[in-house]
Amino acid sequence: MTDVPAGGAGAADDHAQLVENVAAALRADTADLDTYHRVLSTTIGDLLPAGMVEVERERASFSDRRSGRLGKATAIRLTIGDQTLELASRRGSLVATVSKEVRGVVISRSEVPVAEWVRQLALYLAQAAADSASAREALGKLIGE
Repeated sequence: MTDVPAGGAGAADDHAQLVENVAAALRADTADLDTYHRVLSTTIGDLLPAGMVEVERERASFSDRRSGRLGKATAIRLTIGDQTLELASRRGSLVATVSKEVRGVVISRSEVPVAEWVRQLALYLAQAAADSASAREALGKLIGE
């Protein structure tokens, strides 16, 4: 993942602005994991390859399962290459972690501020948008363009 696309200072400024706009849109939805999951799976679903997002849920009650309702989201994991971004609800607050994996072994895991987690996701999404017209369109919907 590169932070600055080829194409000179103007392209770098456009890329930086896109990353900031995406991060702002993503930050708005981090308060509730269920809402955040909906944003990741529907609004920007075109940007995310199949299987990239994993949602962990608390067990639904019997009546919820019977009605087809899923349990409440407790963690969201995104696998981006050798990196895993996880946003989890622990004791009523969000905890963001970033892990690096090599050949199936986690070699580093660090807790980061939610804003940094969002920034890293925004960088990935902006790069995906730079590489694909359909991804640009989906990202435009997210940031209201």
